[in-house]
This record gives sequence, C-alpha cells and structure tokens, in this order.
Amino acid sequence: MPPRTYAKPLMAILLGLVAAYGASVLLLWAFQERIAFPGPRAPLPDPARVLGYGERIELAMRDGTRLAGWFLPPEDGGGRRKTADRRGADLRRPAPPSAALLWFYGNGETIAAIWPVIRDFRPPDAALLMVDYPGYGASGGRTTEAGLYEAGALAYAALASRPGVDRNRIYVYGRSLGSAVATRTAADHPVAGLILESPFTNARDMATRHFRLFALFPLRLGLDNLATIRRVRGPVLIFHGTGDALVPFEMGRRVAQAAQQRGPVEFVILEGSGHNETYDAGGRAYRDKLWRFVGRAP
Repeated sequence: MPPRTYAKPLMAILLGLVAAYGASVLLLWAFQERIAFPGPRAPLPDPARVLGYGERIELAMRDGTRLAGWFLPPEDGGGRRKTADRRGADLRRPAPPSAALLWFYGNGETIAAIWPVIRDFRPPDAALLMVDYPGYGASGGRTTEAGLYEAGALAYAALASRPGVDRNRIYVYGRSLGSAVATRTAADHPVAGLILESPFTNARDMATRHFRLFALFPLRLGLDNLATIRRVRGPVLIFHGTGDALVPFEMGRRVAQAAQQRGPVEFVILEGSGHNETYDAGGRAYRDKLWRFVGRAP
C-alpha cells in the first residue's frame, strides 16, 4: 500500500487561499470609493422652517451634477443690524460685510442629519454655506475624490460671491472625511483660517489601519491631508479626541505638525472623546473656541 501524501491537498489549500486573497484585493480595488464614501441619502430640509432663517441653494458641477445645500446669513436676521435714532425709533441699515464659514461634514453624514449641530455650533456673527457632496443627501451623481474637491471649490466660489460676505474673512471647517475637502479648499483658495476636526493623515494610512491584510493593495484614493496642509497659509485650529478609534489621535497630531510649516497652529485635545462624540465632549468650550477663531481680526 503506497504511503499517503499530503502535498497535493496542501498545495490546493494554498492556491485557494491565494486566489481568495487576490479576489478580495480586486473587490477592494473596485469598491474602494463605496467603502470610503458610503453616500447616505436624505431630503434636504428647508432651513427657514427648521431654523427660522436661511435658504436652500443649488450648485452645478462641470458634468451637470446638481449639488444641494444651505446658505445661512449671520443670525442677526439676514445681514441687517438694528440701530436707533435720536428719537429712540428702531431703524435698520445694512450691516458691514461679515465673516463666513464653509462647513464640510464627515463620511456618514448629510445636512439633514447634522443640522442641529450647525444650529448649536455655527458662529452667530458669520454667514455659513454647506453642500451635500455628490452622491450624498439630496445631491445628485456619485462620490469620487475629484468630485469632492470640485464640490469644495464650487462651494467656496458660491460663498465668496455672496453679497454681504467679506472675501478676506472666509474660514473653512472640515470634520473627518470633510477634513480632506476643507484642507484642499484652503490650499487652493485664499482663506482666513482652517478648522479641522478628527483629521486623518491620508487614505493609505487609513487603509493600513483598518484593512491590515490588504495594506499593500493598490489605492486609487489619495485624500492626503498630510501633504496638502503644507500648502495652506494662515492659522489652523484642530480638534481631536483621545478616544477616537476610527481616526487615531496620533493622526491628528501629525497633521498639526505638518501644518506648522506654514502658519500658527492650535491643537485642541478632547480628552476621552470618540470619533462621533466630539460635539458632546467638547461642549461649550469647543463652541466658544470655534467662535473666537472665526471672529478674529483678519
């Protein structure tokens, strides 16, 4: 009776594992945008109804994709300031140009989901504009990295062209995925300051952290905050939670260190905060620091 051999079954198992790994790599290559950009959908609320002021806007990308968004004037009621004449009668005169803030949210969010945060944290003396990314919320199209950056540039142009907005005092805010859009927008356009919450370094580092078995597979995505922020001029304010399991605290620190090459940086540590707890963990101190940053002299 010939001796049993395990060489052929073992080789078949190894080949099967290699084939399964290769198929997984191909799937990750094909669907990496869908993994990075889940694109939740939601109708766009009317800010005049939920906030009592503001308007819905629509922007058009080069390929005709329509982006839905909000424009909110300063909270004094639409860019007008009350004064009084010598007889004590209330008069209204146009206010001087105001500071303005572009707001870019995280990868699982939409305007419909986060408008209460906007209501509570937006600087009251600044105008605000935000859009749903392509493939998100009420916007059309599908999400790509290039599309995110184009949406950011369109939002900047729309805000800068608004009557009553001081073009020299446009600030850009980005959270999580939005940090890549905000950083790219600030690198490509003149801004008074950049605010980031829970920024990651780049797509490669995120893939290595969350898909360790596929650390070497090819990426089409860059989302390179570490490189892009070196082109940003002006002050930078960064918030990051020490308990962030999705975007590690150390990534935020590295982004802050890279930003120091071009301007002043303040790195705010939110002790114990996870990735989605920053607003609650930071509370009023977070809000007040954001307000002071946007309210600073140009």
